[in-house]
Amino acid sequence: MEYVPVMSQPQPAAAQKTSAARTTAAGQRLKMRRELAAAAMELFATKGYEATTVDEIAAAAGVARRTFFRHFRSKEEAIFPDHDDTLDRVIAVLDAAPAHENPLDTICRGIKEVMRMYAASPAVSVERYQLTREVPTLREREIASVSRYERVFTRYLLGHFDEGAHRDGDDDPLLAEVAASAVVTAHNHVLRRWLRAGGQGDVEGQLDHAFEVVRETFGAGIGRRGRVSGSGGAATTATARSSDEVLVTVTRTDAPLSEVMRTIEKALKHPSD
Repeated sequence: MEYVPVMSQPQPAAAQKTSAARTTAAGQRLKMRRELAAAAMELFATKGYEATTVDEIAAAAGVARRTFFRHFRSKEEAIFPDHDDTLDRVIAVLDAAPAHENPLDTICRGIKEVMRMYAASPAVSVERYQLTREVPTLREREIASVSRYERVFTRYLLGHFDEGAHRDGDDDPLLAEVAASAVVTAHNHVLRRWLRAGGQGDVEGQLDHAFEVVRETFGAGIGRRGRVSGSGGAATTATARSSDEVLVTVTRTDAPLSEVMRTIEKALKHPSD
């Protein structure tokens, strides 16, 4: 029998139009949110946060008051226009993660979307940072926005462990929550340092270094017991020892490649007899 490759069927025209319409609507929504945010930032800087009203923000952006409230619930929320869309991108990274990837690596990749949001407009990010330091209400709003990322990461990590682990005395659920907090804290530490420097410097390089610290602290512990995986929850370990010009690595067959490579790199940097 002759093999005939099955070609993927194109989307119906109606479905393509619907998808295109949704993309256009999302782009217009984000554009309006950013315009409102820019108007709010300018007014906060010139009049002060307390003296600025929602009506003034809407007027400065050239829209009606009701349009403002279709996009934001309050004036303090208006200076964070990108968090909702960024959270969606973060979740998309987690959802598309390959099965073999260490979940800690996955959330480190996910939170980079947050850093890229800030780095996309350094001047705006620096101005917003200065404003949030001066207005406690805005600072509280920013903390609430950031906490959403931590909750998403915690749920993701907990999804890689047995729900009965607490009853069995397993510490993995504890490690999952602590690790998620550590990733967010590392991100925020690097972000604040970058903002204080006026948005200058290799922020992604600094972030990668911070993540290495987190991985070295938590990477070997998470999943040591009770991880749910295709290999039946086997532990993932990797050790290496070097002598002269020979490097010997011992690892489980189910160990993620990223973890094996980190172990080798660490051994090469700090050789032992």
